[in-house]
Parts: sequence; structure tokens; C-alpha cells
Amino acid sequence: MTGSAAVLVYAATSAGVCAAVAAAEAGVPVVLLEPGRHLGGMTSGGLGYTDLGDPRVVGGMAARFRQAVADHYHVPAGSFAGPEPHVAELIFAHWLTDAGVEVLFDHRLTGVETSAGSIQSVTAGPTKTAERTFTAAVFIDASYEGDLLAMAGVPYAVGREDRSLYGERFAGRQELVPGRHTMPPWISPFADDPTGEQEGLLLDQIKAEPLAQVGDGAGGVMSYGYRVCLTQAADRIPFTRRPGYDEAHWELGRRLFEHWRRAGTEVTAGQLIGLTPNLPGGKCDANSLGPFSLNVLDGSAWEYPEADAARREELRLHHLHHAQDFLWFLSQDSCVPAGIRNELNRWGLPTDEFTDTGHLPHQLYVREARRMLGARLLTEHDLLTARKQTDVVAMGSYHLDIREVQRGWRWVYEHPRPVGMVVTEGYLSVPAPPYPIPFSALLPREADCTNLLVPVCLSASHVAFSSIRMEVQYQLLGHATGLAAAQAVRDDRGVHAIDVSRLQDQLRYAGQILNLAP
Repeated sequence: MTGSAAVLVYAATSAGVCAAVAAAEAGVPVVLLEPGRHLGGMTSGGLGYTDLGDPRVVGGMAARFRQAVADHYHVPAGSFAGPEPHVAELIFAHWLTDAGVEVLFDHRLTGVETSAGSIQSVTAGPTKTAERTFTAAVFIDASYEGDLLAMAGVPYAVGREDRSLYGERFAGRQELVPGRHTMPPWISPFADDPTGEQEGLLLDQIKAEPLAQVGDGAGGVMSYGYRVCLTQAADRIPFTRRPGYDEAHWELGRRLFEHWRRAGTEVTAGQLIGLTPNLPGGKCDANSLGPFSLNVLDGSAWEYPEADAARREELRLHHLHHAQDFLWFLSQDSCVPAGIRNELNRWGLPTDEFTDTGHLPHQLYVREARRMLGARLLTEHDLLTARKQTDVVAMGSYHLDIREVQRGWRWVYEHPRPVGMVVTEGYLSVPAPPYPIPFSALLPREADCTNLLVPVCLSASHVAFSSIRMEVQYQLLGHATGLAAAQAVRDDRGVHAIDVSRLQDQLRYAGQILNLAP
């Protein structure tokens, strides 16, 4: 079977939805292929709290979404930190229906046909026997993983670069510094030696490979996890012990709580995962705020970007089971202080969220995967100096936000004898001013592909991507790629040859913010 459209968008993330709607509203036929069963990616998949940055840069379809949320709840825009997950998906569904976008669920990409530097067709479907081939004039890869760009042969990077590559101060392996996201000192990594004085079998949840030198391009992506939605409503679903729950898997957590007990450190459940009712209906978007959290730091995320579909599913389940078991451990294990257990047991899973996935999110938080090596590659220098871009199509403003990359261990020699110690590495938070994002960062190099646009896995270093990766920015960039694709179709030209000035005029007319007045 075959299908065709003027514009084909792969993945119904918030960027994909905005791209599809923008192109369709500009008057071109659009097909949106979604490998799963839901719309909105992380915006509807657990990340209810909106990482906004400077609200002055939020325009276009991101502002339109924000207003739609406010209209749904009959409140002024910005009254909530974000919508309930099911409301976010409902808004996106209405947008796509009203715009006339053809949405096909369960269509995972399995192949890409290219010729003469352009994509001719893609193949996708729920099963091998039910695959379909789709042709289009312009393709948009809005996936978190960058699968379309990779299958099209477009060059990309995965993981952290060496500091010397782009001269970035914050690139590569980070210093081991204390903070709320790092493990406190003197916790042994060895299962059979709580003192850490004799090397042995490592505890679970620790990456075995040695740490690279500070600043080295040691690879590795930011940790993944599930952002669970919780409620204190009377009909909440209590946390349950999952079949397969392994008591030994949580020994590291027990040692952490014992360390805090000995040190006289009092910790609340909210300090570990955040329990502020910041969503409508008194719900909260649980995040990873402490050294032992919903984030999975054993290095399994490092494998995910390049893994095949079967292995990705195994890794997804590994992360999902971690979330389930972490909530059970915190709420039930006798080694967890009673105050934390009591606090967490006042919460549970909401009955009206994620009703077809056991009330746990349908979307793994893939904070980063592939990053295109495109026509213009953004680095920390572009963001921190707000370097001028003549082809600006959106603005970002969120701080450099590199989440923990790994939980490892090292020998410490500042002791009568060497002691093995658990360490957490990678976290970084650096303020950034509002900065422009150029159209050229959404383009492959022309020699690599002439009819592809990439609003999510755009061309940026690991450090620069850590700010751009927020859902609001994805909505802004999806909007820009949708209008650019429509223009390329109407003018019958490659995406590199569109009139960027005209695109900027269209974006301004739609409310996109391309600069801030001095």
C-alpha cells in the first residue's frame, strides 16, 4: 500500500503536531505518522510542568497552546505551570482535526528511500506485513530520536563532545561537585563491602565503566526517566509492588538513607521528586530533584539512541519499571524514613490520566538522542552571548540544563586507605539570556538532503541542545518548520532555497517572537 502528501511529518511530539498544523493551515496536504498511540510527546506524556524560561520569547503556536490551556480551564494564560496530560493531548487532537491533518498511529519508521540527495519515500507501519510507503515533497523529522534523519543518511552526533572540539567551557565530562543532584560522599559502591575498602561486585544502579577525564568527550546522553503525574484525590490509585520487584536492586537507596540518618540530614519526599500541586486539579508532575530519583543513571540511556526497536522497548521497560519500583520503594521500604513514606502515601496515580497505559505515562523522557550535523551548528557560544542570527525563526531562553549523565564510582585516596565511593556526574545549570535560533540549524547540509527539516534533533552541540530541548522551544520550531515546508511545496523548491524573509514575515504575523526590543 502507498500514501502521499505534500508534507510528511514523522512523530506526533509537540513539535510534530505544531509542524503538521502549521503546514496544513498554510494550505498544503499533510500526513502525520506517529509510531505510538498518543499525541504530544512529553507535553502530554508526563511533563505537565512547562519549562518556560523568559515568557517574553513565547509566541506563535507555543503562545497559542498556552492560551488554549487557559481557555480550557477558564483562567488567564499562565495561571498554571502547565495542563493536565490528558488536556494537553485533547488540545492537540482538536488542532489536528480542525486543520485537516491525516494522522496515522502505530506507524513506526522502518525504511527511507533516497535519491540524488533527497528523500523519495519512507516506509512505516505497525507490522512488517502492514507497512505502507509514503511519498512527499518535504519531510519533517519531529521525533525525539532523529530516526528519519539517520535513515536518510544525514550525519549526526550522539553524546557529549570534547571541550576542545568547539571550545566550549561546559562540554565533556563534568567536575564532581556537591549539590542536591549528587550522591553524598563515602557511600560504598560494593555490594559485598559496605565500607568500600575492598573492591567487589558493584551494587545495582551504578555504571561500571570508569569515568573519563574532566572535559573529555566521553559520550553519554542525559539521563532518561518517567515524569509521573500524581494526585492526592480520594480516588487515587495507590502505588503497588510490581511483579518482578527486586529488593536487592534498591540497596543503594538504603545506604543513602542510612548515610543521611547518621549525618542527621532530614529529607522530605518532595525534595526527592517534587510534590508541589502545580497542575490543575491539585495534581503534580513528579520530577527528579535528588541524588536518587526517577532518573535512571546506570548508563542504559547511553545505548538507547542507536538501538533498534526491540532493544529500545527493553530499555523503555527498564525505565518504566524503575519508576514503578522507585515509588514503591519510597512509600514502603522500612529503611526509608517514616516521614517520607507517610508523605508519599498521601499521593497516588490519578484515575483520569494515562488510562490505557496503567495510569503511568505513555512517553519515556528522552532528553536527548541524536543531534543533526546540519547547515549551521549551534554551540554554547551562540546561546550565552545571544549571537545574532540573520535567519532567526524562534527564540530560546531556558538555562543550560544538563541533567545527570551517569552514576559511577571511583577510588578516593584522602583516607587512611583507598575507599570506593559512589559519585554522580553530569549535572549542570548555567543561566542563558534570550537567544535567537536560526533556520539554518533546522536544515541538513544541502549536500546531505534537500527536502528535510528537523525541529527537535536540530543541529547543536550537546551543551547548546541542553537549553533548546524544552517543549516550548519544540513548539516554536515545529511552527517554523511547518510554514517553511508549506512554502517549499508551493514554490516547488528545496528547503534550502525558500525565502527566509517571507518565512519570518509569516511567523511574525502568527505572533512568533524573533527579537526582543532593547
